[in-house]
Amino acid sequence: MRRQFLLKALGITGFMWIFFAAYFHLLRNPARPVFEMPLLALDHWVPFEPSALVAYVSLWVYVGLPAGLMQTLRQSIAYGLWAGVLCAAGLLCFWLWPTAVPPMAVPVDLKQYPSFALLQGIDAAGNACPSLHVATAVFTTLWVGRQLHQIHAATWAHAINVVWALLIVWSTLATKQHVALDVAAGTLLALLVAPLSMRWFPATLGAAPGAGR
Repeated sequence: MRRQFLLKALGITGFMWIFFAAYFHLLRNPARPVFEMPLLALDHWVPFEPSALVAYVSLWVYVGLPAGLMQTLRQSIAYGLWAGVLCAAGLLCFWLWPTAVPPMAVPVDLKQYPSFALLQGIDAAGNACPSLHVATAVFTTLWVGRQLHQIHAATWAHAINVVWALLIVWSTLATKQHVALDVAAGTLLALLVAPLSMRWFPATLGAAPGAGR
């Protein structure tokens, strides 16, 4: 993490700035009529949970781990490009098929939770499917898992990585920011892009010469 820390931090921040600029542009200027996503049984089974907001916003720390853990700047840039492919695919979906989460009854007065009012003002219910919150979380956990495997990390480190990702995925439903179909589509997007990114990537920390290319 200490290797070229400042450059990595600036790069990750810049990446997020560019992504949000594109995200909010599409959110506020849908090219087509917005389709309201249907609810499944899972959406009714997962109750609204105010504490899930902590896991939800932790994504913005979590997604920086793979680039931060890269050994060289070249690898960090390569990872950023593949993360860009993932996000661009999601943004393309939003442009071709704008979607939104339907209004869902929340069994509390949101005025008691100003942080949720802020969240809904920033991360509105549009651009729902696929959930890029889920897609980037799954993409990140696969990459961090690979990095932990390469350095022969302890089992508890792998467990923390997986649990963190699962909490983020759960939080998208528990905060009612996404529905089950958004989660499924986001997971599928990550599972499509992640193997490609790992196949065409510079040799990584702990890998044998030529591996991971």
